[in-house]
Order: sequence, then structure tokens, then C-alpha cells
Amino acid sequence: MKQLTGNQVRQMFLDYFASKGHMIEPGASLIPDNDPTLLWINAGVAALKKYFDGSQKPRCNRIANAQKSIRTNDIENVGKTARHHTFFEMLGNFSIGDYFKEEAIPFAWEFLTSEEWMGIDKDRLYVSVYTDDEDAYRIWTEVCKVDPSHILKTDENFWEIGKGPGGPDSEIFFDRGEKYDPEHLGERLFFEELENDRYVEVWNVVFSQFNCDPAIDRKEYKELPQKNIDTGMGLERLVALIQDGETNFDTDLFLPIIHATEKYAKYPYEGEYKMAYRVIADHIRTIVFALSDGANFSNSGRGYVLRRVLRRAARYGLKLGIDEPFLYKLVPVVNEVMKDFYPYLQEHTSMNEKLIKNEEETFKKTLKVGQSMLDEEIKNAKDGKLGGDVVFTLYDTYGFPFELTQEIAEENGLTISRQEFDAHMQEQKERARNARNTKDSFNAQNEALMNFTTPSEFVGYDTLACPGQVIALFKEGEMVDSLQGEGEVIFDQTCFYAESGGQVADTGVIENEEVKADVVDVQKTRNSQHLLKVIVQEGTLHTGDILEQKVDAKRRMKTTANHSCTHLLQSALKKVLGEHIQQAGSFVGPDYLRFDFRHFEKITPEQLHEVEAIVNSYIENAYPVTKEIMAIEDAKKSGATALFNEKYGDTVRVVTMGDASKEFCAGTHVNNTSAIGVCKIIGEESIGSDSRRISAKTGFAAYQEFANEHQQLETIADALKQKSIKEIDQKVISTMDSYKELQKEAEKMNNQILSLKSNEWIKDQEEINGFHVLIKAIKNLDGKEMKEIATDLKGKDANLIVFFYAINNDKVVFVSGVGKEAIAKKANAGTLVKSAAQICKGNGGGKPDLAQAGGKDASMIQEAIDFVKASIQSL
Repeated sequence: MKQLTGNQVRQMFLDYFASKGHMIEPGASLIPDNDPTLLWINAGVAALKKYFDGSQKPRCNRIANAQKSIRTNDIENVGKTARHHTFFEMLGNFSIGDYFKEEAIPFAWEFLTSEEWMGIDKDRLYVSVYTDDEDAYRIWTEVCKVDPSHILKTDENFWEIGKGPGGPDSEIFFDRGEKYDPEHLGERLFFEELENDRYVEVWNVVFSQFNCDPAIDRKEYKELPQKNIDTGMGLERLVALIQDGETNFDTDLFLPIIHATEKYAKYPYEGEYKMAYRVIADHIRTIVFALSDGANFSNSGRGYVLRRVLRRAARYGLKLGIDEPFLYKLVPVVNEVMKDFYPYLQEHTSMNEKLIKNEEETFKKTLKVGQSMLDEEIKNAKDGKLGGDVVFTLYDTYGFPFELTQEIAEENGLTISRQEFDAHMQEQKERARNARNTKDSFNAQNEALMNFTTPSEFVGYDTLACPGQVIALFKEGEMVDSLQGEGEVIFDQTCFYAESGGQVADTGVIENEEVKADVVDVQKTRNSQHLLKVIVQEGTLHTGDILEQKVDAKRRMKTTANHSCTHLLQSALKKVLGEHIQQAGSFVGPDYLRFDFRHFEKITPEQLHEVEAIVNSYIENAYPVTKEIMAIEDAKKSGATALFNEKYGDTVRVVTMGDASKEFCAGTHVNNTSAIGVCKIIGEESIGSDSRRISAKTGFAAYQEFANEHQQLETIADALKQKSIKEIDQKVISTMDSYKELQKEAEKMNNQILSLKSNEWIKDQEEINGFHVLIKAIKNLDGKEMKEIATDLKGKDANLIVFFYAINNDKVVFVSGVGKEAIAKKANAGTLVKSAAQICKGNGGGKPDLAQAGGKDASMIQEAIDFVKASIQSL
């Protein structure tokens, strides 16, 4: 078998099937597109359902993909077994009415066994076929030349899920050897289909040829007019076999995450602690990919699954002695491991770290109290059972997912009842359903408020001050006749804007000669009145009082400018990025604006500058801003933009800004775009799969941003000894050019030094078993430099075996280089460094001619060197 990385295995699979005329389908998002039957994409074929069900026609009927998938139905087994995962990649090739068994089976066999591809020893592969599938059996034996003694016929090899397409399947297994057969049962494990770790399923090829119906005998199934091929091979499992990992976790897909976790843990990756490390490594991959594809933590649906996965990982962190949030620190490690095939993860790093850290901190707050309660309940449990009420309290109050409590209970020999837990959940839903009749967006809009239907008119589009008569007062959910302290007020008319459409509410004061109160928030009631939250500072407020209402004019003016700017921003984005731009959310306050939108790729700095320039050109053009109430159908015909998924009444307010923008909007706006002053974009980021966010400031706040940048440039100019900031760019370019030249000179000198050292070290070689062997301890050189010297030396002597080792902080780095003649005599650099690293409790490897590995226990270095010499002696 070849020495391959996980990334190489994935790419070789796709390259192989591309060479066989397959269209390589890009991996789909983990969140299914328009498929309400799926919570997550959970298999390679799930992302291709649109082709198999005929809703879309593929460009090619031969398809291959590497599809990221999530399955959490066996989450309790993740970490316990060698091969269970919540996140995994499924490699698959598919035929939609194109080829069938005659090509599908040889494809699989060639990819696994050909020296051009995986190069797996044919004698270590076994095959299972459906008992009555003579065609598959014939192809395996006659075309692929598989020894019949390696083929199992079984009734289990038939794939069907209820009524619909299905058919026989054929599985390929890999024999991992006697090391994984402690009872020495040999082939009995395979042919008697016993649970084991020796014969591992690698690939499943499904022949979809029948219209299945469980109500009738399989022999009566009708053949499908179009036969399809659906195959699946787990990348993690294949990589474990290629890299000879004890489990899927002992590969380059997981070990970097495990080793990074060790930095925060009190216990190493060994013995009883291995399970905890494996859980964490698996779960953080799930979390990073799910967040990057647009999921988020919550108490329902995908968000609940994600929360459950994180909290299980956090709990296993505690078992390793990690008391502080740490999972968020693993995000860059996951990105680094997966960057070759999933470069988009890098864009989400900052947001993912923040989301994960926040979730960890939230869980930590409740975990301590919840764990104490659970420990006490476990201690007092009777009849080996934990009550459903306890499990529900842990879930509802302390955020313990049911599955987490179940796992802890099982660790303590207890069972819990899902039925009892579900009963308590149903009771809570009934309470929530009833409560929804008395709740709204503004704290508690109770029955008294809901029953109050006297209209209240908003006049704040045209004025920031107006008189009003108090028509209702509320205190702690009850209607009252008088009010002191905090409460809510409804006037017959008001100029205070209620929070809506992303725009924050107005603040200000209401007053007369006897009463003065601060307005701190405004919300709309179910009956469309404006409900002012007030704090009475002087006097007592009574129903029927007439007061002067005064909006904070400066705050409103800033908010209004920012709202108008969001309209111009959306228009500019459509011009620069395309008409597909669609608002996904917004925030408009007095200090800044935020605009969220759908877009499929990162925005370049050049595009961002162009957007900003267009917005400011709109402002400079001094477009008049009109606001018009229109019938919704007329508004649509006029070309006004509506917010996706927003519900509108029969009439809508349309805000038009010259030729720049025309939108449905009930917010406050300037009368002319010139009133915005200036716009400065202060940030752009990804907030999920296909979602971006731009933040900006207007007016004096924007000027301050420009001024701060100018000051920073002046500071840089001064440091570069330039008279003007206009000269900075050329100075920076010339400085960088000089730096690069110095780097080249330094590298040239370094190479000369390394060459001198190699000429000196070659004198220390010895002869072992007909090989020229140089084994040397190295100081003050890194792995890259050691590899350069090894490459230089083996190039001068084709019979040379170089083996360097460098010790630093009780850890050791191994580098080996082997000349062509020595390789021909079976010497292998990758094998040498891997063996030495394993002796020193590490891992690594590489190619036969050049390899590097690392060990964590430098005290074993002499044993490693002795083993290397013995290995060379035995060649």
C-alpha cells in the first residue's frame, strides 16, 4: 500500500473517477437545500437526490463526489468504537441510467488494488454479494479475478427502504490481520459475519435495479426501466487502513486535533483517556463544519443537535482535566487539517471561535450546578433508574441534552425512561402554547394589554414633538389608573417610533407641569398601538393626562441617516455583486448600521471599495427621498424591493431615493440623500454559509473613522521617514523589495553553511549491511533544514541512508533521506522515521526517499536509534 495523506486519498478518488468520465459534483452544504425530510445531509447520495428523483437533470449521468455528512443517531458510540463518527466524508460514485454492474464493480476493484491508485494487496480484500446475484458473483470472479474463497454470499446484501427503488449490493472488506483477531478465529469472523475489528467494510456498491415492495416476495420485484449505481466509502475508514491506524482517529485527519487538545489537558492521549480525546476530535469537526455551513446553537432542530454535540465534547474535556473553555481554540487546527479541500472554513474562523466560546461559557455556568444535582440524584436513585422528571429538569433548567444525561446515567449503571422525559416535554409545550396567547415582543403583552383596542396614531414621520393624551397605563402586566416608577404608556397619538424593520426605537421625554418621565423603549402591541416604556422621574402619571412628547432629535437624526444608508448600500451591492443580493437582516441604530445579505463568496477589497464609492456617489447626487403609501400590487408593479419572507398588508409604504433605490419600508428616512453626509464601511465578514455582513457609519461618526485612519497613516509615514502619506505606498513597496533581497541573501548564506556542514558530517558515516549509513544528532536546525541536508547528501551518494534526530524540550524530530540505490535494496525513509517515532510515543512518515516524524518522549531515543540500526541490518 502507498503512504498517503488523507487529503491525497480524497483527491485520488476524485481523480480516478474523473478519468472514468465522471462529473465531479462539488460537495453540498450540510444543511439540505429544500429537503424538509432531512435535518442534515447524511450521505453522499442525499446531496444528489435532485438527480435521482428527476427534479433536476445532471450535466453528466456519471457523477462522483466527496460529501461531508453528519449523523448523530449513534453519538453514544463515538469515541468508544474505532469507526463511529458524527461528522464524516463519504466518497461515492454514481450512475444515473448509464453504467451498471459490469463497470461499477471493476471500477471499485481497480481503484483499491491498482498500483497507480491505492495499491492495496488483493489477497487482503474480501467481498460479499447478495445470495441470488449471480451477475455480481460472475463479475467478481471472472472479470476482477477474485478468489471464490474470498467471497461471501448472504441474504443481508440487499438494500431497500420501504417501497421504491432498491436492489442487491456488494461490499468490499479489508483484512487488517491477526493483530485485530485476539481469539484467532481467522476467516470465520468474515464468513460467519461475527462482530470484529479484523475484517473492515471499505466500500458498498448498491445496484438499484428493482422497484421494491416489502409486501411481496423479492423474487416478484419488477425490474426498473432505468438502473442506477449508488456507492459509498467512508474517507476516514479508508485513510485508517492506508495509514495503518489502530482506529480512524489514529490518522492525519484527527491526530493534529488530538495533539492540540493535549496542550490543554492534564492527561496524555493514552489508555483510559483515549476515548475522551476521540470524542473531542470528532465533535469539534462536526461543530466547525456545521457552523460554517450556516447552522447555529439553539434549543431546537439542527441547533439542538449542535448544542448536544458541543456539550458532550465539553464534558469529555472535563475528564481530561480541562476546566476552561478550550474547544474554540481547536477551530484553527480543524481549518488547517481540512484547508486543502475546504478552504472556505478559514473565512469563518473568527465567528466560529466566538460562537463556540460563548456556548462553552454558557454551558460552564450551568454545568456545575446541574452536575451536582445529577450526582445527588444518581446517589439516591432507586431500582437502578433515574426519574424522567429529573432528566427533564436537567434539560430544561441546566441545558443537559437528554442523550448526555442518558450517557452519564449508563456510566453509573442506571437507566432512564425516554417516555417519561417526553411526557414532561409535552406538558411544557402545552404550557408554552397557552403562554403564547399572552406573550409578545415587548416583555409580557398580557391579556389586559391585548384586550385594549383603542387606536393610537403614529405621527412621528413628520414631527419629533407633539402633544398626546394618555389613553392607557400598564404596570407589571396590569392596567392601572396612575403610574410612578417604571411602566408602559399608550397615547392617542405619538411621535415616538417603535422598534421594527431593524430600526431601533426612539428615546426621549414626556412631560407637563406636574410630571416628567424618560422614554427608554417603544414597541408595537398586537393591536398596532405604540407602547412606550417609561421611567417616571417626577410626579405621578394619570390616565387622561395631556403631556408634551419630545423625541431625542439628535439620536433620531443619526438613526434616520443610517437607515437611509442601508437602502443605498443594498443598491450598491446589487450593482457590484449582482442582482442575486438579498437582504437577510439588518440593524439600524444611531451609532452604526449593519446589513446582512445572501452572497455565495467572499467580497474582495476592491469590490468593497467600489460599493463604498457608489454609496457616497448616491449621497453626493443629492437624490430626493419620497415616501408613498401604495396598494401592494401597485408597489410590486413599480419595481419596489420587498424583504424576502416578510408578510405585508394590502397597503405598503414605498421609499424611493432617486434612481438609486426603491423599497418597501416603514422606517424613518432623510428627505434627501445629501443629509446622510458621508458613508464609511467599517467591516465585512461572513456570518454563515452564503451569508455576509457589512457594518458602516455615516455623518460625523464616519468622518471620525476617516480621521482615525488618516492619523494612523501619518504615524506610519513618520516611522518610514516620509514627508507625506502619499509617499507611503512606494516606500512600503521598496522596503518589502529590500526585505525580500535580504531574505534571499540570508537563504543563500544559510545554504552555503548547510553545504559545509553536510560535507563535514559525511565523514561520520558508517557501513551497515552494505549500506553507507549516517546517524547523527542535530542541534540548532529545524526539520526543514535537516531535510535539505539529507536531500543534498543522498544526492551525492546513491547508497546512503541518512538518519537525523533533534531533541528539543523532551520531544524529538526525526528526518531520514535514502539514496536511489539504497531504496532499490528495500531501504525506506518513511518506515525508518515512523518506527523511531512510535518508539518515542509519536507518529509520522513520508516517502521512501525523504521523510520526517516526531516523538514526544526523548528518553527513548537510544532505543529508537538501536531499532533503526537493527532494521538496516535486517534488510
